[in-house]
Amino acid sequence: MLSEPKLWFSSGTIFEFHSHNIFYRQSLKRGKPTVLLIHGFPTSSFDFAPIWGELAKKYSVITADMLGFGFSAKPLPHDYSIVEQADIFVALMQHLSIKNYHVLAHDYGVSVAQELLARQVGKKKPILSVSFLNGGLYPEFHKPLLIQKLMLTRLGPLLARFFTKKKLRKTFDSIFGENKASEADIEAFWQLIEMNRGRRVIPHLLHYMIDRRQHRERWVTAMEQTKIPVQMINGPLDPISGAHLAAAFAERNPRAELQSLPGVGHYPQVEAPGEVAKLYLAFIARGKASRN
Repeated sequence: MLSEPKLWFSSGTIFEFHSHNIFYRQSLKRGKPTVLLIHGFPTSSFDFAPIWGELAKKYSVITADMLGFGFSAKPLPHDYSIVEQADIFVALMQHLSIKNYHVLAHDYGVSVAQELLARQVGKKKPILSVSFLNGGLYPEFHKPLLIQKLMLTRLGPLLARFFTKKKLRKTFDSIFGENKASEADIEAFWQLIEMNRGRRVIPHLLHYMIDRRQHRERWVTAMEQTKIPVQMINGPLDPISGAHLAAAFAERNPRAELQSLPGVGHYPQVEAPGEVAKLYLAFIARGKASRN
């Protein structure tokens, strides 16, 4: 079960990006490597609350609500893009004077991670390793829900107005695995979606599906050719980016590590937080050993 969003917020702070307030949270350990957590759609950094404590025992951990999500600003009109969200994380790491870091990304966040990887091709590499939870790394294997497709049309603003907590429950029941989200979890997700009149920006945030197609070659090439350690922790029961996407990832990234969690769906860090934390910490440890 997730903890209270208010407690999450009270442990974070705000920095300004292009006149917009961005919420972020950090748990810094002097001398320890940094892990950057990048959340998915339509939720927020709060998705990582179930694994935060375990990661923070050994590493400095940072996360943020991207523009349009959670406790961060949700401006309209605004052209939301994955490239801008990557800019926000670059600015945040500069703000915190962090030069290199590991990345753990989920859903929408996997595209942000791919954009960050693409930027470091042929340059000094701030990203030490990357681990992907369920997300559309290959747009041709990504299977968005019908409601997502419809919200990208002219009907989007109208559909967003009538999107309710009950519909969120129905949607999440369809993408979670055997361990469904609790009522408390759904309430927390809903509060953060609704924050700052958030429903109205949902159709605009969905532009990420167009971004994935437009940037596919650059993002996929960077992911497949990177020399840093790469991992996928996949919930195979996810109809959006589950076993079918993991199979494509394994075939095209033979050097990468693939971990499948039986019975788990689209939100591994919420559905099976203990297993995700264990697998991720072991992955980072192996990468450190190989560099020594």
